[in-house]
Amino acid sequence: MQADSESLKTRITLILGRYLQAEEITRIQTNLMVKKKKILGICGSASRNSANLLILNIIAELGKSDFELEISDNLTELPHFKTELTEKSVPEKIVGFRNRIANADGIIICTPEYVFSIPSGLKNAIEWCVSTTVFSDKPIGLITASASGIKGHEELKLIMETVQTNFTDETTLLIQGIKGKVDKEGKILDKETENELKKFIQSFKTLTKKPAGNSV
Repeated sequence: MQADSESLKTRITLILGRYLQAEEITRIQTNLMVKKKKILGICGSASRNSANLLILNIIAELGKSDFELEISDNLTELPHFKTELTEKSVPEKIVGFRNRIANADGIIICTPEYVFSIPSGLKNAIEWCVSTTVFSDKPIGLITASASGIKGHEELKLIMETVQTNFTDETTLLIQGIKGKVDKEGKILDKETENELKKFIQSFKTLTKKPAGNSV
């Protein structure tokens, strides 16, 4: 891999050397070599083609120049939480879920509110991770998109603060009345919501570039 990178640098230098200053060549080389952040998007909804899944797809499109968003929308497939299996004989699907979190440069959770709380599937998934450190200091964005969402959003922030994720006010977003703001094709119908999502993405990108443990 290192040999391939050096070879690419050499070719760039040969092609552009006659036309560009050394500083400009260095800048182009650096931009080409920068790796995109790997972000895990977790959809809290149990419904197929939910508005929350559509929002994650919108974020993936809007942020594609800076990060790759892998979406997890199958929380219902995770086994029910059992304390005795958190450290020994851990279910394979839970091991895989924990690893995806641990290996991500950041997390975005997008969830509806169910009965003034977060969905049971999302809570179950988080509970499987409480005994680990996979969430510790992990940059995270929290979106609640629902009819109201106020209570669920506050609960989500409290839970993710408890497991020591790293977020700021700017990387949390409450979208109320979601059904009237995103259509079934994933198009944002509300300009204010579109602007809020763009600000959220920019703030999240900034957060992922900060050293671990620094949310100021």
